[in-house]
Amino acid sequence: MQKRETKLVPVMIALLLGIFFASLDNTIVSTAMPTMLKDLGGYDQFVWVTSAYLVTEMAGMPIFGKLSDMYGRKRFFMLGIILFLLGSILCGTAQSIVQLSIYRAIQGIGGSALMPIAFSIIWDVFPVEKRGKMSGIFGAVFGLSSVLGPLIGAYITDYIDWRFIFYINIPFGLLTLGLISFYYKESTNHQKQQIDWWGATTFVISIVSLMFALELGGKEYAWDSIQILGLFGAFAVFFIIFLFIERKVPEPIISFEMFKMRLFAASNFVGLFYGAAFIAATIYIPIFIQFVQGGTATNSGLVLLPMMVSVSISAAFGGALANKTSYRNLMAGSVVLLLAGILCLGTLSPDTTKFQIVLYMIIVGLGVGVSFSVLGMAAMHHFDNENRGSASSTNSFLRALGMTVGITVFGVIQRNVFSDKISSALGNSGAPQNLDINQALTPEASKMIPAPVLDKISEVFATSIAHTFLWTLIPVGLAMISIFLMGNEKLSNKELPQSNAS
Repeated sequence: MQKRETKLVPVMIALLLGIFFASLDNTIVSTAMPTMLKDLGGYDQFVWVTSAYLVTEMAGMPIFGKLSDMYGRKRFFMLGIILFLLGSILCGTAQSIVQLSIYRAIQGIGGSALMPIAFSIIWDVFPVEKRGKMSGIFGAVFGLSSVLGPLIGAYITDYIDWRFIFYINIPFGLLTLGLISFYYKESTNHQKQQIDWWGATTFVISIVSLMFALELGGKEYAWDSIQILGLFGAFAVFFIIFLFIERKVPEPIISFEMFKMRLFAASNFVGLFYGAAFIAATIYIPIFIQFVQGGTATNSGLVLLPMMVSVSISAAFGGALANKTSYRNLMAGSVVLLLAGILCLGTLSPDTTKFQIVLYMIIVGLGVGVSFSVLGMAAMHHFDNENRGSASSTNSFLRALGMTVGITVFGVIQRNVFSDKISSALGNSGAPQNLDINQALTPEASKMIPAPVLDKISEVFATSIAHTFLWTLIPVGLAMISIFLMGNEKLSNKELPQSNAS
């Protein structure tokens, strides 16, 4: 026993590092993008830098999760690290925006293996009495790194060089690779199964089509353009084919039999809706600070610190209590806090103080944090080693899908509310026609706009963000319904198969 315990520490460190830098790279690029475009050019193609990572990450999650069930976690976790490091090194050497986008896609493929497999390994190597605590720690790191990304990206870009937002992955990745290679002793007793290549192919095509439609719609192309409608059509056709294939093959990439289990289905839908609500707070609070209250990019990132702290505390708290009360009870308390925080954010105005914003962010963080540890445990609760990878990857995939759809939908809502109100608010004030809000509220451009006009723009912009948060109540409400369908299971209800650690 002592021998096994001495190995758990380096394995835990490796998994924490893997989760940290994989989730960090979801958001770290955002604040560095203006500087990247200045160096590399290609302003009309910048959307691909983010899209390429998200598309390949999301498409790969269920596939790597299933492969880890079939052939073992270790080899695919290590493959994910290698691909992620290769992509990071290449990103740092990019000489054009096209190169950077291609290299980000390689990063995304690696990242798609790290997140779901890491959470599966937790349940493989830790005894049942420690899984809740470990899941809480890992959930805290995931939530913290998701919010920390923009702040780290801004700091490195301002004080070092934007290329180092990719190079910092190298030492951590090599350390992770070494620790997993030497200290994770996985059982070689895995069930060899036939790979569902047709299911994997149609799934990837459908998800890639959906992601590009969401990322490019309203930005590169109009929503009703032939390009966007074609992408949505391709998603629908290939997803229907995928569903048909998955119902016929003996070992599907995503087993719909899993969704017959109430706890698994409900926890995954909660993750989907929580992802949408969480991303709204992460994106629009820094924008509000920067554009409405005149903060810098770094200052706007710093406002997320209170939420990071509360997310970490809440995730650890949720994991620690998972064997004392049901997953549903924990998530019920979580959603009440999230609902209260979103309602508060729906009252934002130019008169809102920074203290109020910090308080609102703490409430939102306490609400969201529990989900980062509890939902993963709930999704894997009924499954043994042979299916945990698929269960974990499906949960990670749906949360990421919720975040991506949330970015798009809430972005459309915010822009439409602003456009509808800005003309009547300005009237004959002498404001320029066809005002671009992204340009008008930058520090440089704002100096050229008369103060009364700028005040009206800020007021309308604040109103558009507040309205967007009120729309966020819809996924929060749907999450609440899903939570009450989770049942009464808790972590200690069922002793799952023993650890494979040696």
